[in-house]
Amino acid sequence: MSHLTVPKGYRSLLSLYETQSAIGIIKKVFENNLSNALNLKRVSAPLFVAANTGLNDDLNGFERPVDFDIKETNAKAQVVHSLAKWKRLALHKYGFSPGEGLYTDMNAIRRDEEMDNLHSIYVDQWDWELVISRETRNLDTLKSIVIKIVGAICDTLDEIKRQFPAISLDLSREVAFVTTQELEDMYPSLSPKERENEYVKEHKTAFIMQIGDVLKSGIRHDGRAPDYDDWKLNGDILFWNDILKCAFEISSMGIRVDRKSLDEQLTKAGCDDRRRFKFHRMLLNDELPLTIGGGIGQSRLCMLLLQKAHVGEVQVSVWDQDTVEGCIASGIELL
Repeated sequence: MSHLTVPKGYRSLLSLYETQSAIGIIKKVFENNLSNALNLKRVSAPLFVAANTGLNDDLNGFERPVDFDIKETNAKAQVVHSLAKWKRLALHKYGFSPGEGLYTDMNAIRRDEEMDNLHSIYVDQWDWELVISRETRNLDTLKSIVIKIVGAICDTLDEIKRQFPAISLDLSREVAFVTTQELEDMYPSLSPKERENEYVKEHKTAFIMQIGDVLKSGIRHDGRAPDYDDWKLNGDILFWNDILKCAFEISSMGIRVDRKSLDEQLTKAGCDDRRRFKFHRMLLNDELPLTIGGGIGQSRLCMLLLQKAHVGEVQVSVWDQDTVEGCIASGIELL
């Protein structure tokens, strides 16, 4: 069910023309900042993959991919949910070495996504993946990459503010690191989302770690597929959004599963049937490189840096009639 939040007195700081110009600048500047910070090379990536390969990201396990049949092959293809698995195969195929990585534009359709100020059925993000060594497959590496990504975001904001003086946003470069279990211990009576809001409101920039496994309470903080992130070495980057008064997720990322963690997580998630797929067999046989990677929302980043109230102000998508009418009534200009 859709939900629209209208901040009191909200008006866009930029005109539609200025917004389009600023979106283009953000994408160019941030791509350059990110690739320089993490030593990433841009590569081409698929919009869809064969349905029987196990390559598509299953997200939380219940989302339905958009699929279609191919006339020439009589096979089915699926529009990707993300490129979490494909990127790792690409690093293997292209011969990347530890310390080298790739990034790409990823466009997806998530038709089961609930619509609100932050969520659309259209997803656009920078998908990135970096080869690491066994020695650097640890928490220190995870934290250092998070700090570099936050730095790249803040550097991009500085450039946008230079070119568009109406933008008044300030972001903290100092990252607070906290696990989902620590959040539950701090705020036992709150829901996972409420815990994030309380913590990020205080710390402004945070990395919420260890997402996917069951907490002491018997619930999960959030869902995460068992076959790409190591649930002990992953997390989300969040900034405090003062327009919407909430924790604002920019990136989901993590050190990827190795043979041991994949074996454990497939069983925990009841997904042992995936062991038959080529990707999973390669991982269980130690045939793929160790990596860290994630996705960084393009529309999300533009929305945050341009101080927009709705993701539809920075991307073109399809919205329900209540959202369209509510935005018209409140002066929120959907693209």
